[in-house]
Amino acid sequence: MSKIDLKKVDFETLIVHAGQGADPAYGALATPIYQTSTFCFETVEEGADKFANKVPGYHPVYSRSGNPTTRAFELKCAAMEGGEDCVATASGMGAVGSVMLAFLKQGDHIIFDNSVYGGTDYVASHDLPDLGIEVSRVDTGDLEAVKAAIKPNTKIIYFETPNNPMMKVTDVAAIKAIAGSDIRVVVDATFAPPPVQHVLALGADIVLHSITKYINGHGDALGGIVVGKAEDITRIRKHCMTKINGCPPSPFNSYLVLRGMKTLAIRMKKHCDNAMAIAEYLEKNPYVKTVYYPGLKSNPQHELASRQMENGMYGGMISFELKDDVKGLSSFEAGKKLLNHLTIPAIAVSLGDPDTLIEHPASMTHAGVSPEERLAAGITDGLIRLSVGLENAQDLINDFEQAFAAI
Repeated sequence: MSKIDLKKVDFETLIVHAGQGADPAYGALATPIYQTSTFCFETVEEGADKFANKVPGYHPVYSRSGNPTTRAFELKCAAMEGGEDCVATASGMGAVGSVMLAFLKQGDHIIFDNSVYGGTDYVASHDLPDLGIEVSRVDTGDLEAVKAAIKPNTKIIYFETPNNPMMKVTDVAAIKAIAGSDIRVVVDATFAPPPVQHVLALGADIVLHSITKYINGHGDALGGIVVGKAEDITRIRKHCMTKINGCPPSPFNSYLVLRGMKTLAIRMKKHCDNAMAIAEYLEKNPYVKTVYYPGLKSNPQHELASRQMENGMYGGMISFELKDDVKGLSSFEAGKKLLNHLTIPAIAVSLGDPDTLIEHPASMTHAGVSPEERLAAGITDGLIRLSVGLENAQDLINDFEQAFAAI
């Protein structure tokens, strides 16, 4: 474990050192991969004490309930978000499902934003109602609508900020003021992880991420995290992640993410700088109708984003719509031709990779959402989502120029 006082250092130092130190066995600088399913005990009594939770602190028994590599990853994530503890999962949806099962039961009520990731939307539309949990969908940007949706049995208000794929920013502090102490505010901050924003500091009770995206940052590992108060994280770990979900990350994936996180600060700065350059280019493009990026001064939520997001960074995600008549084509047909003619961005549905990725939400990430719900959330058939990578920004702009010319 690091000897550094992490409360006294900048994020760039924290993200390199938090959760990690020289390995106690051999002094290895990099956290080893503890590729084991189970752990041995010196005596029967030691085993009994650990199973009975009589031993204080972290004590691995079985890699589903704890692993040294994964624990280092969890501690780094807790420090990153400023939370008391963290539990890691095998995927972002493992994080979402574990939170839902930990804090909701039959007869409870949850409020979801009206536009969330397609997998989460399925949980809201199908899985939770099937379990007898009441679901309301509102625009969390409309604070009066959130107030009106609260019921005596409301347990969670859940949203993404910025959200997928419209880049809508929700005022975390205002939502928590509405929720009070009896309703947990759960925020998916996958699109803008630290150092771009710290939603626990803004008032959220729980923050979760698909670490498959920016936190790992290399497109080679799946995973999720949940960070919050120690009591809440213990409940999630003990009753959901290790039991009904049984979804721990593999030690190898935890190792990959530990490696990736050390460069998170410099990667996010480059993602954000590139995204701003591309957003400004698209805003001036004659074929583009609307650009959704909170960093643009023309964005109606720019003032809120500037208060809530940090260090002049607004994330690496952009969505945009083409005009309805591009060289005689509909926005949907023109969008397909644009994507097919780009040479640098890959057509893929993930995000946060070093590579720029581009996709069509209506037919890909949000294909499982009903057309009516998509339109209500602003997701038109002509919407394009762009995850801006780490390439040279001018190279990306030049590539867009030739692709628009080829439509």
